[in-house]
Formats: sequence, structure tokens, C-alpha cells
Amino acid sequence: MSHIKHSNRSRHLRYGIGTALGVSALAVGALATAPVASAVTADTATISFECGMFGSGSATLTATHSGTTASISLSTSAITSPIDLAANSVKSTLTMTNHGTGAKTFTGKSNPAIPANSQVSTGPLTGKVAAGDSLEAKTLKVVVLGVTATCNATSTQSPGPFEF
Repeated sequence: MSHIKHSNRSRHLRYGIGTALGVSALAVGALATAPVASAVTADTATISFECGMFGSGSATLTATHSGTTASISLSTSAITSPIDLAANSVKSTLTMTNHGTGAKTFTGKSNPAIPANSQVSTGPLTGKVAAGDSLEAKTLKVVVLGVTATCNATSTQSPGPFEF
């Protein structure tokens, strides 16, 4: 009988180890496919823009990051709206340099309602990023009611580039 008891114990031990390994493999698989929580440093920056006949001024940029997608919202005194603008009526493209060269583009048509004579706010503008990207604003193109304002950065981003 001791042989039977030992055999049952061995079988239970094997099933227990097999189950534990299976659960462990599932957990590792779930971690591998789960979205990666990401961070961007710093998450807020300021920069100055010159927008030709539309004016010049400072802008505040706020960045968030999840996986390979980053979102940037901005508000700038460089462009003010002469009339009330409805929500989601401003189409924007923000071009950023990556490590001082190349370009990453962030686009969107999302904005809060903007009262007449107020600064333009736009975003989130979305784009693709990779780990190690170091992005600094270079140009901003804003299209409102068919009118395009192109703005060029006239200062460096402070406190520095967005680091992903």
C-alpha cells in the first residue's frame, strides 16, 4: 500500500507543479501583452513662437505618453482669435525635432470653445514616439476657418525637450 500512496502523492505533486507552471506562463504572457505605462519628462514646457502677421508670443505645451503614442496640448498667446470659435474647429500640426534633427509630427482637430480675442488652445495632438526620443517644438501650423497661421519657434523649449 505504501507504493500506492507514494504514487498518488507523486501524481498530485506533478499536477501541482504543472498547474503552477501553467499559471506562471499565463501571468508572464499577460504582462508581455499588457500596455506599458510610460512617462515623459518634463510633462510641461514653454516656448516662444513667431507667427508672422498673426503675432508672436509664448506657448505652454503639455505632454502625455502611453505606449508608442504621445499627446501634446498647447495654448499660445502668439495667435488670438478675432471671433468665437466652436470646439473642435481648429486643425493643428506641431512639428518637433528629435534630438535636434529629424522631425516628429503631432496632429489633431481638437480644441475647447475659444471666445473672441482669446489665445488659441489646441490638442490633444497625437503622434508616434519611441523610447529615448527627445522632442522639442519647432513649428506650429494652425488652420482656423480656412486661414493658416504658421509659427516658428524663436526660443528653446524650457525646461528642455520632452524625454520619452
